[in-house]
Amino acid sequence: MASGDLGHQHTRDYLETSNHTSNLFGLLSNNLVLYQTLPYLPVSAILNIAATSRPFRDLLLHGTPSVFRHLDLTQVKTAQFDIDGIDHGGQVWRNVQVDENLTEDDFYSGPLRGIFSSLRRRNILQDVGTLVLDGLSVTSEFLNDILIDPESRVRILSVREVKNLNERKLMQSLRYACRPSRTEGMPRLKALYYFGKKDAAPLLAAPPAAQSAATPRGANISAGWNQKSQQSLKESIAGDGDDWYGRKGRVINKRIIDGWAETLLDCREVLQFDTVLCTGPRHRNSPAFGKTPVTPASANGGSPWGVATFAVGGCASCGSAPEGFTVYGSARQQDLPLLSPVPLHSSNVKSATRPAPTTVNNLNGQHEFVPRCLECIRERYCFSCNQWWCEACYQVPSREEMTLQHVHIVDEANGLNDHELAAFEQPKVKVRMGYCHDCVLKVTPR
Repeated sequence: MASGDLGHQHTRDYLETSNHTSNLFGLLSNNLVLYQTLPYLPVSAILNIAATSRPFRDLLLHGTPSVFRHLDLTQVKTAQFDIDGIDHGGQVWRNVQVDENLTEDDFYSGPLRGIFSSLRRRNILQDVGTLVLDGLSVTSEFLNDILIDPESRVRILSVREVKNLNERKLMQSLRYACRPSRTEGMPRLKALYYFGKKDAAPLLAAPPAAQSAATPRGANISAGWNQKSQQSLKESIAGDGDDWYGRKGRVINKRIIDGWAETLLDCREVLQFDTVLCTGPRHRNSPAFGKTPVTPASANGGSPWGVATFAVGGCASCGSAPEGFTVYGSARQQDLPLLSPVPLHSSNVKSATRPAPTTVNNLNGQHEFVPRCLECIRERYCFSCNQWWCEACYQVPSREEMTLQHVHIVDEANGLNDHELAAFEQPKVKVRMGYCHDCVLKVTPR
């Protein structure tokens, strides 16, 4: 190819790229498009776009404060922490000499503190309303700094499945931050995702190498947005609905250590979590406390408060529950759990607790569930068919009576006649070892 033709080709490539860039700038200049689009982009992509030209830099870093309202650091490489322990032998870590003078918090929260320092210098941190740190190395001291910082604007914080977090210290910080004598307007944090599973990272299909080389940068970004939108749509269609409302059974798989129930109680009306207190009639916060006879709690379930880890529907016998349902729209805001995923387009707590319209689960068109801890459904909930029997309809028999009914189930499966089975009908044990009578018969060989 002649040098003149090569020069013309370079000119055409430049004009084509400039045209795409101009179109992208015009698109992002629309605030509606900008606010709906940017939460899907990682921080690095936003900063790379801002670095392409002065108009982009002015638009994204100076002219639009809400650009970094939703900040997700889970995919930022410098935020990752894969070191198992502190090496006091002089190992160099991230250009810092690791020695005896480095505190444990400095070591484990070092990557995030470095990122926060950079964001603060760029005047970005002051605009963050939703902060997602799922799966990263997050210390209780780091979270305490967010809680007590009067300049922090973070209202929704997600720290699910994080590493190196001292739960006891976190509970102390939360209870102190929510104390009745706290400073007016503090803490600014209103929602904490901690107990559930972190949201799955979206997978962005990489374009073929040849296509990447020939496609302008703006077109690649548009293709990425289309891919993420398609994936979100597929997940929405394939999903069974929101946790708590649309899905019944175990919602929280995380082990709940002692003290969390009291922490949730002390933080009521100030801070909401991705779980709520159990409303079973054995607990003092239940509307049915003292009104419904309950089975004596086991040795490890004697706390007057409990953290709900299960969502159940109505009783298999009466269709209700002694304490009633938690109904979205009529329940108090403090009684509603935060729902996954973390909202992208709002840092408002009401948005984080609003169930999707598709999760209506009864004929009345209501979003409702009954939050229960494991102790309050023990031996009255079937893990196979998700049925349960409330305290008003069914009292769990003694161990001796359960043993008798267990013999009944086995013998019935072996084909005893009606007269022989009648001797085992009282008392009728509805659940044994986590399975109801009907489900046991389905799996027992005849």
